[in-house]
Amino acid sequence: MAASYGRKHLIDDLTKELDLSKAQAARTVSAVFETLAKKIKKHGKVQVLPFGTFNVAKRAARKGVNPKTGTAIKIKASKSVRFKPSKSLKDSL
Repeated sequence: MAASYGRKHLIDDLTKELDLSKAQAARTVSAVFETLAKKIKKHGKVQVLPFGTFNVAKRAARKGVNPKTGTAIKIKASKSVRFKPSKSLKDSL
């Protein structure tokens, strides 16, 4: 089973690791995530070395099946964010 590691845990770890107050760590985490989101939206791709690359993936519209009723449905085109870990991150696992 995968361990749950959320925003709160990240803030707690930064508080200890960098000797920050919880408020400072929370602002830092928020700023990092907001900046990443803005840059991904603007550029479509953000590389954070030596961690990995975030990029926008486009999915075309397609046909699907409603699992409850078995009827055909149309699924709209969509965008999502994908993450590709760097070689150094993969090698460290």
